[in-house]
Amino acid sequence: MRMKPEIEKFIEIYTKALKDNTAAVFVGAGLSKSSGFVDWKSLLRPIARELRLDVDRETDLIALTQFYINEHGGRHRINQLILDEFAKKTQINENHRILARLPISTYWTTNYDTLIEDALRESDKTPDVKKEKENLSTNLSKRDAIIYKMHGDVSQPHNAVITKDDYEKFDKTRHLFSTALEGDLVQKTFLFIGFSFSDPNISYILGRIRNLLGENKREHYCLMQRVQKKSFPKNRDYIYAKTKQELQIKDLKRYCISAVLLDDYSEITKILRRIENKYKLKHIFISGSADDYGKYKEKSAQLFLHNLSKNLCRNNFSIITGFGLGVGSAVINGALEHVFSTKYQHVGECLTLRPFPQYVTGKQKLPELWQQYREEMIGMAGIAIFVFGNKKNKKNELIDADGLWKEFNIAINKGVRAIPIGVTGFVSKKIWQQVWNKRRKYLGNNKKIHNLFKKLNDPKIKLTQTTSVIIQIINLYLEE
Repeated sequence: MRMKPEIEKFIEIYTKALKDNTAAVFVGAGLSKSSGFVDWKSLLRPIARELRLDVDRETDLIALTQFYINEHGGRHRINQLILDEFAKKTQINENHRILARLPISTYWTTNYDTLIEDALRESDKTPDVKKEKENLSTNLSKRDAIIYKMHGDVSQPHNAVITKDDYEKFDKTRHLFSTALEGDLVQKTFLFIGFSFSDPNISYILGRIRNLLGENKREHYCLMQRVQKKSFPKNRDYIYAKTKQELQIKDLKRYCISAVLLDDYSEITKILRRIENKYKLKHIFISGSADDYGKYKEKSAQLFLHNLSKNLCRNNFSIITGFGLGVGSAVINGALEHVFSTKYQHVGECLTLRPFPQYVTGKQKLPELWQQYREEMIGMAGIAIFVFGNKKNKKNELIDADGLWKEFNIAINKGVRAIPIGVTGFVSKKIWQQVWNKRRKYLGNNKKIHNLFKKLNDPKIKLTQTTSVIIQIINLYLEE
Protein backbone atom coordinates (compact mmCIF):
# COMPACT_ATOMS: atom_id res chain seq x y z
CA MET A 1 0.00 0.00 0.00
CA ARG A 2 1.39 3.37 -1.03
CA MET A 3 1.86 6.09 1.56
CA LYS A 4 1.08 9.80 1.33
CA PRO A 5 2.72 11.54 -1.66
CA GLU A 6 5.10 13.61 0.47
CA ILE A 7 6.28 10.47 2.30
CA GLU A 8 6.69 8.57 -0.99
CA LYS A 9 8.76 11.46 -2.36
CA PHE A 10 11.06 11.38 0.67
CA ILE A 11 11.41 7.58 0.44
CA GLU A 12 12.36 7.82 -3.25
CA ILE A 13 15.01 10.50 -2.62
CA TYR A 14 16.51 8.79 0.42
CA THR A 15 16.60 5.40 -1.33
CA LYS A 16 18.59 7.02 -4.15
CA ALA A 17 20.96 8.50 -1.57
CA LEU A 18 21.49 4.99 -0.21
CA LYS A 19 22.28 3.72 -3.71
CA ASP A 20 24.72 6.61 -4.23
CA ASN A 21 26.33 6.02 -0.81
CA THR A 22 25.48 9.58 0.27
CA ALA A 23 22.90 8.77 2.97
CA ALA A 24 23.50 9.64 6.63
CA VAL A 25 21.41 9.46 9.81
CA PHE A 26 21.22 11.75 12.83
CA VAL A 27 19.64 10.00 15.79
CA GLY A 28 18.10 11.78 18.76
CA ALA A 29 16.77 10.56 22.10
CA GLY A 30 13.33 9.86 20.64
CA LEU A 31 14.59 6.78 18.78
CA SER A 32 15.86 5.17 21.97
CA LYS A 33 12.72 5.81 24.00
CA SER A 34 10.90 2.68 22.82
CA SER A 35 13.90 0.63 23.99
CA GLY A 36 13.31 1.80 27.56
CA PHE A 37 15.63 4.78 27.78
CA VAL A 38 14.42 8.09 29.15
CA ASP A 39 14.27 11.43 27.39
CA TRP A 40 15.98 14.50 28.80
CA LYS A 41 13.05 15.58 30.96
CA SER A 42 12.73 12.17 32.57
CA LEU A 43 16.50 11.99 33.12
CA LEU A 44 16.61 15.35 34.86
CA ARG A 45 13.40 15.01 36.88
CA PRO A 46 15.28 14.04 40.10
CA ILE A 47 17.65 17.00 39.60
CA ALA A 48 14.75 19.42 39.16
CA ARG A 49 13.03 18.02 42.24
CA GLU A 50 16.12 18.67 44.36
CA LEU A 51 16.18 22.24 43.04
CA ARG A 52 12.45 22.59 43.92
CA LEU A 53 11.62 23.12 40.25
CA ASP A 54 9.08 21.44 37.97
CA VAL A 55 10.87 19.86 35.00
CA ASP A 56 7.64 19.88 32.96
CA ARG A 57 7.57 23.66 33.14
CA GLU A 58 11.18 24.08 32.11
CA THR A 59 12.17 24.69 28.48
CA ASP A 60 15.91 25.26 29.00
CA LEU A 61 17.09 21.90 30.36
CA ILE A 62 20.73 22.79 29.79
CA ALA A 63 20.31 25.64 32.28
CA LEU A 64 18.69 23.21 34.72
CA THR A 65 21.79 21.02 34.92
CA GLN A 66 23.93 24.13 35.32
CA PHE A 67 21.76 25.33 38.21
CA TYR A 68 22.39 22.02 39.95
CA ILE A 69 26.17 22.29 39.57
CA ASN A 70 26.07 25.89 40.77
CA GLU A 71 24.22 24.77 43.88
CA HIS A 72 26.33 21.68 44.66
CA GLY A 73 29.75 22.65 43.33
CA GLY A 74 30.17 19.54 41.15
CA ARG A 75 28.51 17.22 38.63
CA HIS A 76 28.88 13.87 40.38
CA ARG A 77 25.11 13.43 40.76
CA ILE A 78 24.56 14.17 37.04
CA ASN A 79 27.33 11.75 36.03
CA GLN A 80 25.75 9.06 38.20
CA LEU A 81 22.33 9.64 36.63
CA ILE A 82 23.81 9.18 33.15
CA LEU A 83 25.63 6.02 34.21
CA ASP A 84 22.64 4.52 36.04
CA GLU A 85 20.20 5.24 33.21
CA PHE A 86 22.17 4.52 30.06
CA ALA A 87 24.34 1.64 31.28
CA LYS A 88 21.34 -0.59 31.98
CA LYS A 89 20.60 -3.47 29.64
CA THR A 90 17.87 -2.76 27.11
CA GLN A 91 16.62 -4.29 23.88
CA ILE A 92 17.59 -2.95 20.47
CA ASN A 93 14.36 -1.83 18.80
CA GLU A 94 13.28 -2.56 15.24
CA ASN A 95 14.11 0.94 14.01
CA HIS A 96 17.72 0.54 15.11
CA ARG A 97 17.88 -2.86 13.40
CA ILE A 98 16.60 -1.53 10.07
CA LEU A 99 18.99 1.43 10.16
CA ALA A 100 21.85 -0.98 10.89
CA ARG A 101 20.92 -3.22 7.94
CA LEU A 102 20.79 -0.33 5.48
CA PRO A 103 24.01 0.58 3.62
CA ILE A 104 24.61 3.68 5.74
CA SER A 105 28.22 4.47 6.54
CA THR A 106 27.70 7.63 8.61
CA TYR A 107 25.71 7.88 11.86
CA TRP A 108 25.55 10.95 14.10
CA THR A 109 23.92 11.08 17.51
CA THR A 110 23.64 13.19 20.64
CA ASN A 111 22.62 10.09 22.62
CA TYR A 112 24.81 8.56 25.30
CA ASP A 113 23.47 5.01 24.83
CA THR A 114 25.10 2.30 22.70
CA LEU A 115 22.06 1.09 20.76
CA ILE A 116 23.31 2.13 17.30
CA GLU A 117 26.65 0.36 17.64
CA ASP A 118 24.95 -2.66 19.24
CA ALA A 119 22.55 -2.91 16.29
CA LEU A 120 25.42 -2.68 13.80
CA ARG A 121 27.33 -5.47 15.55
CA GLU A 122 24.17 -7.58 15.61
CA SER A 123 24.09 -7.15 11.80
CA ASP A 124 27.69 -8.41 11.58
CA LYS A 125 29.02 -4.93 10.85
CA THR A 126 32.01 -3.24 12.42
CA PRO A 127 31.30 0.26 13.80
CA ASP A 128 34.07 2.82 14.34
CA VAL A 129 32.78 4.79 17.34
CA LYS A 130 34.03 8.35 17.83
CA LYS A 131 33.46 9.40 21.47
CA GLU A 132 36.23 11.96 21.91
CA LYS A 133 38.02 14.36 19.58
CA GLU A 134 41.14 12.18 19.86
CA ASN A 135 39.20 9.34 18.17
CA LEU A 136 38.75 11.41 15.01
CA SER A 137 42.39 11.12 13.95
CA THR A 138 42.40 7.30 13.93
CA ASN A 139 40.41 4.84 11.82
CA LEU A 140 39.29 1.35 12.77
CA SER A 141 40.53 -1.16 10.21
CA LYS A 142 37.83 -2.69 7.98
CA ARG A 143 35.06 -0.58 9.50
CA ASP A 144 31.58 -0.66 7.98
CA ALA A 145 30.29 2.55 9.53
CA ILE A 146 31.35 5.55 11.61
CA ILE A 147 29.31 6.62 14.63
CA TYR A 148 29.94 10.17 15.80
CA LYS A 149 28.80 10.60 19.41
CA MET A 150 29.19 14.34 19.55
CA HIS A 151 27.91 14.66 23.14
CA GLY A 152 29.84 11.75 24.55
CA ASP A 153 29.13 8.22 25.68
CA VAL A 154 27.78 6.47 28.78
CA SER A 155 31.22 4.93 29.34
CA GLN A 156 32.59 8.43 30.00
CA PRO A 157 29.82 10.31 31.85
CA HIS A 158 32.29 12.88 33.22
CA ASN A 159 32.88 14.06 29.62
CA ALA A 160 29.22 14.06 28.53
CA VAL A 161 27.93 17.33 27.13
CA ILE A 162 24.95 18.14 29.33
CA THR A 163 25.48 21.47 31.15
CA LYS A 164 25.61 25.08 30.02
CA ASP A 165 29.35 25.08 30.72
CA ASP A 166 29.76 22.04 28.44
CA TYR A 167 27.96 23.77 25.60
CA GLU A 168 29.88 27.00 26.05
CA LYS A 169 33.19 25.09 25.95
CA PHE A 170 32.11 22.84 23.06
CA ASP A 171 33.90 24.88 20.42
CA LYS A 172 37.13 24.41 22.37
CA THR A 173 36.78 20.83 23.64
CA ARG A 174 34.92 19.22 20.73
CA HIS A 175 35.32 21.62 17.83
CA LEU A 176 36.50 18.83 15.50
CA PHE A 177 33.07 17.19 15.82
CA SER A 178 31.49 20.42 14.56
CA THR A 179 33.91 20.52 11.63
CA ALA A 180 33.22 16.88 10.73
CA LEU A 181 29.45 17.39 10.96
CA GLU A 182 29.61 20.48 8.78
CA GLY A 183 31.41 18.46 6.11
CA ASP A 184 28.89 15.62 6.23
CA LEU A 185 25.91 18.01 6.10
CA VAL A 186 27.38 19.53 2.94
CA GLN A 187 28.10 16.19 1.23
CA LYS A 188 25.40 13.79 2.46
CA THR A 189 21.62 13.58 2.66
CA PHE A 190 20.67 13.39 6.34
CA LEU A 191 17.64 11.80 7.94
CA PHE A 192 16.96 13.18 11.42
CA ILE A 193 15.04 10.73 13.62
CA GLY A 194 13.90 11.29 17.21
CA PHE A 195 15.52 14.73 17.19
CA SER A 196 13.90 17.92 18.50
CA PHE A 197 16.30 20.54 16.99
CA SER A 198 16.50 22.32 20.35
CA ASP A 199 20.23 21.58 20.62
CA PRO A 200 22.22 24.84 20.36
CA ASN A 201 25.24 23.10 18.79
CA ILE A 202 23.19 21.80 15.87
CA SER A 203 21.53 25.17 15.36
CA TYR A 204 24.95 26.85 15.25
CA ILE A 205 26.34 24.38 12.71
CA LEU A 206 23.27 24.57 10.48
CA GLY A 207 23.47 28.36 10.63
CA ARG A 208 27.13 28.33 9.53
CA ILE A 209 26.34 26.08 6.56
CA ARG A 210 23.40 28.30 5.59
CA ASN A 211 25.61 31.39 5.64
CA LEU A 212 28.43 29.69 3.74
CA LEU A 213 26.38 28.01 1.00
CA GLY A 214 23.36 30.28 0.70
CA GLU A 215 20.85 28.69 -1.67
CA ASN A 216 23.20 25.82 -2.56
CA LYS A 217 22.57 23.78 0.59
CA ARG A 218 21.91 20.05 0.39
CA GLU A 219 18.37 18.95 1.24
CA HIS A 220 17.83 16.96 4.44
CA TYR A 221 14.78 15.38 6.08
CA CYS A 222 13.35 14.86 9.54
CA LEU A 223 10.52 12.61 10.67
CA MET A 224 8.16 14.55 12.90
CA GLN A 225 4.84 13.63 14.48
CA ARG A 226 2.01 15.98 13.59
CA VAL A 227 0.47 17.70 16.61
CA GLN A 228 -2.59 15.68 17.61
CA LYS A 229 -5.74 17.35 18.91
CA LYS A 230 -6.49 14.36 21.17
CA SER A 231 -3.30 15.07 23.10
CA PHE A 232 -4.66 18.36 24.44
CA PRO A 233 -7.61 18.66 26.86
CA LYS A 234 -8.19 22.29 25.82
CA ASN A 235 -8.59 23.45 22.24
CA ARG A 236 -6.55 26.61 22.80
CA ASP A 237 -3.58 24.47 23.89
CA TYR A 238 -3.90 22.41 20.71
CA ILE A 239 -4.04 25.54 18.53
CA TYR A 240 -0.97 26.92 20.31
CA ALA A 241 1.04 23.71 19.82
CA LYS A 242 -0.07 23.39 16.20
CA THR A 243 0.92 27.00 15.44
CA LYS A 244 4.32 26.51 17.08
CA GLN A 245 4.97 23.35 15.05
CA GLU A 246 4.06 25.07 11.80
CA LEU A 247 6.49 27.89 12.63
CA GLN A 248 9.23 25.37 13.48
CA ILE A 249 8.71 23.55 10.17
CA LYS A 250 9.05 26.83 8.28
CA ASP A 251 12.18 27.68 10.26
CA LEU A 252 13.77 24.31 9.43
CA LYS A 253 13.24 25.15 5.76
CA ARG A 254 15.83 27.92 6.20
CA TYR A 255 18.38 25.15 6.70
CA CYS A 256 16.94 23.08 3.84
CA ILE A 257 15.48 20.50 6.24
CA SER A 258 12.08 19.21 5.14
CA ALA A 259 9.76 17.86 7.81
CA VAL A 260 8.00 14.61 6.91
CA LEU A 261 4.88 14.73 9.06
CA LEU A 262 3.53 11.54 10.60
CA ASP A 263 0.21 10.87 12.30
CA ASP A 264 1.92 8.57 14.79
CA TYR A 265 5.51 7.66 15.67
CA SER A 266 4.72 4.03 14.84
CA GLU A 267 4.84 5.10 11.16
CA ILE A 268 8.63 5.48 11.47
CA THR A 269 9.06 1.71 11.42
CA LYS A 270 6.79 1.37 8.38
CA ILE A 271 8.72 4.08 6.52
CA LEU A 272 12.12 2.56 7.35
CA ARG A 273 10.90 -0.87 6.26
CA ARG A 274 9.66 0.59 2.98
CA ILE A 275 13.02 2.28 2.40
CA GLU A 276 14.80 -1.00 3.07
CA ASN A 277 12.41 -2.89 0.80
CA LYS A 278 12.76 -0.40 -2.09
CA TYR A 279 16.53 -0.41 -1.78
CA LYS A 280 16.78 -4.20 -1.75
CA LEU A 281 14.30 -4.60 -4.63
CA LYS A 282 16.82 -2.76 -6.79
CA HIS A 283 19.30 -5.60 -6.14
CA ILE A 284 18.57 -8.80 -8.06
CA PHE A 285 20.14 -12.17 -7.44
CA ILE A 286 20.26 -14.45 -10.51
CA SER A 287 20.32 -18.13 -9.57
CA GLY A 288 20.90 -20.76 -12.22
CA SER A 289 23.04 -23.55 -13.59
CA ALA A 290 22.86 -25.37 -16.87
CA ASP A 291 24.77 -28.26 -18.35
CA ASP A 292 21.81 -28.56 -20.70
CA TYR A 293 19.42 -25.85 -21.94
CA GLY A 294 16.50 -28.17 -22.62
CA LYS A 295 14.41 -27.14 -25.61
CA TYR A 296 16.60 -24.11 -26.29
CA LYS A 297 19.81 -24.03 -28.27
CA GLU A 298 22.86 -23.02 -26.27
CA LYS A 299 23.39 -19.87 -28.34
CA SER A 300 19.77 -18.74 -27.85
CA ALA A 301 19.84 -19.43 -24.11
CA GLN A 302 23.13 -17.58 -23.66
CA LEU A 303 21.84 -14.60 -25.66
CA PHE A 304 18.69 -14.51 -23.52
CA LEU A 305 20.72 -14.47 -20.27
CA HIS A 306 23.02 -11.82 -21.72
CA ASN A 307 20.10 -9.56 -22.67
CA LEU A 308 18.25 -10.21 -19.40
CA SER A 309 21.24 -8.96 -17.45
CA LYS A 310 21.84 -6.05 -19.81
CA ASN A 311 18.21 -4.87 -19.65
CA LEU A 312 18.07 -5.14 -15.86
CA CYS A 313 21.14 -2.89 -15.62
CA ARG A 314 19.64 -0.51 -18.18
CA ASN A 315 16.60 -0.18 -15.90
CA ASN A 316 18.87 0.77 -12.96
CA PHE A 317 18.83 -2.61 -11.23
CA SER A 318 21.98 -4.09 -9.72
CA ILE A 319 22.76 -7.76 -10.35
CA ILE A 320 24.26 -10.25 -7.91
CA THR A 321 25.51 -13.56 -9.28
CA GLY A 322 27.38 -16.57 -7.98
CA PHE A 323 28.74 -17.41 -11.43
CA GLY A 324 26.54 -20.50 -11.93
CA LEU A 325 27.62 -23.11 -14.49
CA GLY A 326 26.41 -22.24 -17.98
CA VAL A 327 24.68 -19.09 -16.71
CA GLY A 328 27.18 -16.84 -14.94
CA SER A 329 29.34 -15.87 -17.92
CA ALA A 330 26.37 -14.68 -19.99
CA VAL A 331 24.96 -12.71 -17.04
CA ILE A 332 28.31 -11.01 -16.43
CA ASN A 333 28.83 -10.20 -20.11
CA GLY A 334 25.39 -8.63 -20.38
CA ALA A 335 26.00 -6.38 -17.37
CA LEU A 336 29.45 -5.39 -18.64
CA GLU A 337 28.12 -4.56 -22.09
CA HIS A 338 25.71 -2.10 -20.50
CA VAL A 339 28.42 -0.56 -18.27
CA PHE A 340 30.89 -0.10 -21.11
CA SER A 341 28.23 1.43 -23.36
CA THR A 342 27.46 4.23 -20.89
CA LYS A 343 29.72 6.65 -19.07
CA TYR A 344 27.22 7.15 -16.24
CA GLN A 345 27.71 3.83 -14.43
CA HIS A 346 30.59 1.85 -12.98
CA VAL A 347 30.83 -1.94 -12.84
CA GLY A 348 30.24 -2.02 -9.08
CA GLU A 349 26.97 -0.13 -9.45
CA CYS A 350 25.25 -2.82 -11.48
CA LEU A 351 27.20 -6.03 -10.90
CA THR A 352 28.29 -7.92 -7.79
CA LEU A 353 30.18 -11.10 -8.67
CA ARG A 354 30.50 -13.76 -5.97
CA PRO A 355 31.98 -16.99 -7.41
CA PHE A 356 31.74 -19.96 -5.06
CA PRO A 357 34.95 -21.08 -3.27
CA GLN A 358 36.11 -24.52 -4.39
CA TYR A 359 38.13 -25.63 -1.35
CA VAL A 360 38.46 -24.86 2.36
CA THR A 361 41.15 -25.10 4.99
CA GLY A 362 40.66 -25.89 8.64
CA LYS A 363 37.67 -27.63 10.19
CA GLN A 364 34.90 -26.01 8.15
CA LYS A 365 33.44 -28.20 5.40
CA LEU A 366 32.75 -26.95 1.89
CA PRO A 367 28.91 -27.45 2.05
CA GLU A 368 28.81 -25.43 5.27
CA LEU A 369 30.84 -22.65 3.67
CA TRP A 370 28.59 -22.64 0.60
CA GLN A 371 25.49 -22.37 2.78
CA GLN A 372 26.98 -19.41 4.65
CA TYR A 373 28.06 -17.89 1.34
CA ARG A 374 24.57 -18.25 -0.12
CA GLU A 375 22.96 -16.73 2.99
CA GLU A 376 25.14 -13.63 2.75
CA MET A 377 24.82 -13.25 -1.01
CA ILE A 378 21.04 -13.65 -1.19
CA GLY A 379 20.62 -11.42 1.87
CA MET A 380 21.89 -8.53 -0.26
CA ALA A 381 19.00 -8.87 -2.71
CA GLY A 382 15.29 -8.10 -2.79
CA ILE A 383 14.54 -10.19 -5.88
CA ALA A 384 15.80 -13.68 -6.84
CA ILE A 385 15.42 -14.81 -10.46
CA PHE A 386 15.72 -18.57 -11.13
CA VAL A 387 16.70 -19.97 -14.54
CA PHE A 388 17.20 -23.57 -15.75
CA GLY A 389 18.68 -25.64 -12.89
CA ASN A 390 20.47 -28.80 -13.89
CA LYS A 391 23.92 -30.36 -13.70
CA LYS A 392 25.69 -33.62 -14.48
CA ASN A 393 26.69 -36.08 -11.80
CA LYS A 394 29.82 -38.22 -11.68
CA LYS A 395 28.16 -40.72 -14.03
CA ASN A 396 27.58 -37.91 -16.56
CA GLU A 397 23.82 -38.13 -15.96
CA LEU A 398 21.74 -34.96 -16.10
CA ILE A 399 20.13 -34.27 -12.70
CA ASP A 400 18.42 -31.42 -10.88
CA ALA A 401 20.73 -28.74 -9.48
CA ASP A 402 19.98 -28.90 -5.75
CA GLY A 403 21.73 -25.52 -5.31
CA LEU A 404 18.70 -23.76 -6.84
CA TRP A 405 16.39 -25.34 -4.27
CA LYS A 406 18.72 -24.25 -1.48
CA GLU A 407 18.85 -20.73 -2.84
CA PHE A 408 15.07 -20.60 -3.25
CA ASN A 409 14.55 -21.64 0.38
CA ILE A 410 17.08 -19.08 1.61
CA ALA A 411 15.39 -16.38 -0.46
CA ILE A 412 11.95 -17.19 0.97
CA ASN A 413 13.29 -17.27 4.54
CA LYS A 414 14.87 -13.85 4.04
CA GLY A 415 11.76 -12.29 2.51
CA VAL A 416 13.32 -12.08 -0.96
CA ARG A 417 10.79 -12.15 -3.82
CA ALA A 418 11.22 -15.24 -6.00
CA ILE A 419 10.73 -15.00 -9.78
CA PRO A 420 11.40 -18.41 -11.39
CA ILE A 421 11.29 -18.46 -15.19
CA GLY A 422 9.28 -21.66 -15.60
CA VAL A 423 9.74 -21.93 -19.36
CA THR A 424 13.49 -22.55 -18.87
CA GLY A 425 12.53 -25.90 -17.37
CA PHE A 426 14.28 -28.15 -14.84
CA VAL A 427 14.36 -26.89 -11.21
CA SER A 428 13.16 -23.41 -12.24
CA LYS A 429 9.95 -24.94 -13.63
CA LYS A 430 9.41 -26.85 -10.37
CA ILE A 431 9.99 -23.70 -8.32
CA TRP A 432 7.55 -21.83 -10.57
CA GLN A 433 4.90 -24.52 -9.90
CA GLN A 434 5.43 -24.35 -6.14
CA VAL A 435 5.11 -20.57 -6.13
CA TRP A 436 2.05 -20.66 -8.40
CA ASN A 437 0.29 -23.26 -6.23
CA LYS A 438 0.63 -20.92 -3.22
CA ARG A 439 0.73 -17.63 -5.11
CA ARG A 440 -0.96 -15.56 -2.39
CA LYS A 441 1.73 -16.66 0.04
CA TYR A 442 4.66 -16.05 -2.29
CA LEU A 443 3.41 -13.28 -4.59
CA GLY A 444 0.92 -11.38 -2.45
CA ASN A 445 -2.58 -10.42 -3.53
CA ASN A 446 -1.80 -8.23 -6.54
CA LYS A 447 -3.72 -9.73 -9.48
CA LYS A 448 -1.52 -7.92 -12.01
CA ILE A 449 1.52 -9.69 -10.60
CA HIS A 450 -0.33 -13.04 -10.70
CA ASN A 451 -1.23 -12.55 -14.38
CA LEU A 452 2.32 -11.57 -15.33
CA PHE A 453 3.84 -14.40 -13.30
CA LYS A 454 1.61 -16.91 -15.10
CA LYS A 455 3.21 -15.90 -18.42
CA LEU A 456 6.62 -17.07 -17.19
CA ASN A 457 5.48 -20.67 -17.60
CA ASP A 458 3.37 -20.20 -20.73
CA PRO A 459 4.73 -22.51 -23.48
CA LYS A 460 3.60 -19.97 -26.08
CA ILE A 461 5.82 -17.17 -24.76
CA LYS A 462 9.18 -16.59 -26.40
CA LEU A 463 12.16 -16.75 -24.05
CA THR A 464 13.18 -13.23 -25.09
CA GLN A 465 9.77 -11.89 -24.02
CA THR A 466 10.19 -13.00 -20.40
CA THR A 467 12.65 -10.15 -19.70
CA SER A 468 9.92 -7.54 -20.17
CA VAL A 469 7.55 -9.57 -17.97
CA ILE A 470 10.15 -9.80 -15.18
CA ILE A 471 10.82 -6.04 -15.21
CA GLN A 472 7.07 -5.34 -15.08
CA ILE A 473 6.72 -7.64 -12.04
CA ILE A 474 9.62 -5.96 -10.23
CA ASN A 475 8.20 -2.49 -10.93
CA LEU A 476 4.86 -3.57 -9.46
CA TYR A 477 6.68 -4.76 -6.32
CA LEU A 478 8.41 -1.37 -6.13
CA GLU A 479 5.01 0.36 -6.16
CA GLU A 480 3.63 -1.66 -3.24
